[in-house]
Amino acid sequence: MPGQVHKHHRVAQALADEIRAGVHADGVKLPGEHALRERFGVSRTTVRQALGVLGEQGLIETHAGIGSIVTFDGAPLDQRLGWTRALADQGTELSTHVLRFERIKDAALAAELGLDSDEFTALDRVRRLPDGHGVSLEFSRVPAVGALAGLAERGLDGDSLSRTLTAAGRIPDSAEAHIGVAGLADADASALHRSPGESFLRVAQVFRDADGGVVEQVTSLLDPTRFQLHVHTGRGGHL
Repeated sequence: MPGQVHKHHRVAQALADEIRAGVHADGVKLPGEHALRERFGVSRTTVRQALGVLGEQGLIETHAGIGSIVTFDGAPLDQRLGWTRALADQGTELSTHVLRFERIKDAALAAELGLDSDEFTALDRVRRLPDGHGVSLEFSRVPAVGALAGLAERGLDGDSLSRTLTAAGRIPDSAEAHIGVAGLADADASALHRSPGESFLRVAQVFRDADGGVVEQVTSLLDPTRFQLHVHTGRGGHL
């Protein structure tokens, strides 16, 4: 594993130097994954990890053909960084509390996602304002396979699920979402310090990698007075 980490940082550094030097001008796509694999003599996973590092550094952006942007108080949240860091970067004071972080079995979810294994890492988090009122409640489910099999026991890299997935080579390439409005159930209202039945946005998303594998399934309950969802269409790539 240390060698793999060294490789993707080496690739990321080379590309970062080129971006800063203007080799890849604004609006010009980076070479595709195959070209980068051939150039650096590395695996697809290493290339994706390197692109993830560039994304965390704010040097590239990725755009799926059809996607969405979540905003908080009108400012977009960068899902590549994870909401905790994105909110902190824009000066928003929110505290994040982990309600659940453990390995579980969920046969119904596995069947829904078309997975052979029913084992997942469950990570439930609530984000609250300084006055204690919750504005989001997120239920993340990550397939407990491969390098992520012992995630709950090992812990997150830098307290960030996004960073942990990137380090494991699990880079989201596409997403599908179901969006609606629902009244808060008693348990959810208690976690959010809100009133039962209060209307919240409910966003259920499935993130998949370039091969169609499930990276993460997450259901989020969002305060509609603070969060908005902007849907966009079109084709794009790494910029």
